[in-house]
Amino acid sequence: QAELGLNEHHQNEAISYMRFARFKRGLCLKTVDSCFQDLKDSRLVEETFTVDEVIDMLDGLQMVVHSEVESELINTTYTNVLLLRQLFSQAEKWYLKLQTDVSDLENRELLEQVAEFEKSEFTSSNKKPSTDLSKPKLAPLNEGGSELLNKTVACLQEENEKLKARLKTIETQATAALDEKSKLEKSLKDLQMIQGDQKTNANQDIAELENKVATLKCQFEKTLNDATENQKFLEEDLVTTKHDLLKVQDQLSTAQKELEKKFQQTAAYRNMKEILTKKNEQIKDLRKKLSK
Repeated sequence: QAELGLNEHHQNEAISYMRFARFKRGLCLKTVDSCFQDLKDSRLVEETFTVDEVIDMLDGLQMVVHSEVESELINTTYTNVLLLRQLFSQAEKWYLKLQTDVSDLENRELLEQVAEFEKSEFTSSNKKPSTDLSKPKLAPLNEGGSELLNKTVACLQEENEKLKARLKTIETQATAALDEKSKLEKSLKDLQMIQGDQKTNANQDIAELENKVATLKCQFEKTLNDATENQKFLEEDLVTTKHDLLKVQDQLSTAQKELEKKFQQTAAYRNMKEILTKKNEQIKDLRKKLSK
């Protein structure tokens, strides 16, 4: 079975329109047939006609058929416009912009495809049973749009409820954050006050330490000056002591020399010297003897 490339719903809509167009086409053909039949019944009552009479009958038939066909074509055009109006109105409710390609209306391949589809749908051999006529009619465009609109509204309401719940949660979190901010600001102020007191105490302690350091510095400078003076005094005293020591050593050396000189002049020294001289001579003699 030929298909139009549409989903089942839209294809059923196309079949419904083709059924309507097929019905209107049948009426148009019946009207044309009746025009010819009327001509036969009303004018063709004699056996012979002149050329002028035949031309007159054909001209009258042409006018009637032309009028009927033109009326049907105009009606078909208006019908198609109304169909497009329904589709466009439904699309505009959902802010859609439909587009048409008029060149496809003369596409021979597509026209043959539609003809094949119509043939497969409406030929007597493949005609669907009459039970198809009992199928429920499609919902009108307005009602279908309302149903879809209701679904969309329901979805939007559900989304709105979710957003409200989320907003409430965010407000709760914001309130908690503001409370926490107030607590932190209070804690910061208390800390700044404590730091101010500590700073004052620290300044006092620093002043006391500076005073102590200044006092210690003065004491150190005084002690240093005293030590310097003592060092100078000790150095001078040391020099003096060294001079005195050298003087005493010189005196001691002189006294020793004088003492030796006096000791050499004594009789005991002379006797001891003579004895030592004799002993040395005796030792020399003994060495000579020993060597012999």
